[in-house]
Amino acid sequence: MDYQSITTDAQLRDFCRELASCPWIAIDTEFVSEHTYRSELCLVQVSAGGRLAVVDPLAVHDMRPFWEVLCSDGHETILHAGRGELEFCLQAVDRLPPRLFDVQIAAALTGIEYPASYGTLLVKVLGGSHKRHETRTDWRRRPLAERQIEYALDDVHYLPEIRDSVHAKLAELGRLGWLEEEIETCRDEVRRAVSGERWRRVSGSAGLGQRALAVVRELWKWRDAEARRRDQPARRVLRDDLIVELAKRQTADVQRIRAVRGMERGDLLRRMGELAGCIQKGLDLPEEQCPPRPRREPPPQFAVLGQFLFAALGSFCRQSQLAPNLVGGPADIRDWIAHRFTPGDWRGGPPPLARGWRAELVGRLLDDMLAGRISIRVGDPQSEHPLLIERSAISGQRSAADG
Repeated sequence: MDYQSITTDAQLRDFCRELASCPWIAIDTEFVSEHTYRSELCLVQVSAGGRLAVVDPLAVHDMRPFWEVLCSDGHETILHAGRGELEFCLQAVDRLPPRLFDVQIAAALTGIEYPASYGTLLVKVLGGSHKRHETRTDWRRRPLAERQIEYALDDVHYLPEIRDSVHAKLAELGRLGWLEEEIETCRDEVRRAVSGERWRRVSGSAGLGQRALAVVRELWKWRDAEARRRDQPARRVLRDDLIVELAKRQTADVQRIRAVRGMERGDLLRRMGELAGCIQKGLDLPEEQCPPRPRREPPPQFAVLGQFLFAALGSFCRQSQLAPNLVGGPADIRDWIAHRFTPGDWRGGPPPLARGWRAELVGRLLDDMLAGRISIRVGDPQSEHPLLIERSAISGQRSAADG
């Protein structure tokens, strides 16, 4: 496999000048995230202008020229499951590429499962195969063996071909506009992941009251600053379940904090005063400044209804050449039901199934199901699509009478 190896700043600047005239740039990265505060970028693979290249961020001192050319106009950036690459880009230059094509998202809009691995797309789109022998590589170690570099380049080599094939299928189905919606949603999610209220992602905090959420927020801020200072993953500093437990207890008493199982670590014992101060700050916060709960939990019958409609939705999606997991899961259906029947309890904008192409395609289907205009029955239990979705004969008669 012929490729260019870029290990100096001068080589990278020359390479970026060549990239600036390419109509498309396909990229992939290798990184390690389990040891540091931010994921450590270890390798960047590029396919552009009929050439392959690998950039070594551990040897190049300034990667900014690469991210800047990626964010320039005049080309399309091709990715596979590219949120990690987009986060690196946003952190480096505070911008995202203007034109994106994520083959994983695009393929899901043609009926391929979601999320589909790169190897799956190679098989299902191009009929090829994928090398799997370097999936556990520590990409920080140098020198990299030739087989490791070839494995990494394989992940970007066929991206343009996959893109062209999937793009043609999307155009045939009339879904290129749907892809644009999904890409914009992906951009928004990356921006929130980098700079948004990330404390709300603390696992187990969703059902807490406003005062407890205020404590969660203060403890998260302390943990984030400490993790950044130590250059360690945040959960290694203070686990999510401990943050939630301390928020539930709502006490700044040091002895009661120390009594929580898991708080006996030496590094935490030495910071008890700081942790107690964070909890007290959350407890003293004026009520109107406490973070609001996202929304009330839907009644249990919505969960039952959501599971039933999810099965029907999955069958409908497969028949419509859509990946069900991209369209939405049971929680998305429960959110749609809550928004549909108890709008006063819903905070924020419409849920995903009530927006864009999902509302047009799926929202209408769910409305018709709940109104009895569509029925669901079991056809051939051994067929690929055992559930049959049929428009009610009574509904059809009513429509004719109305006409």
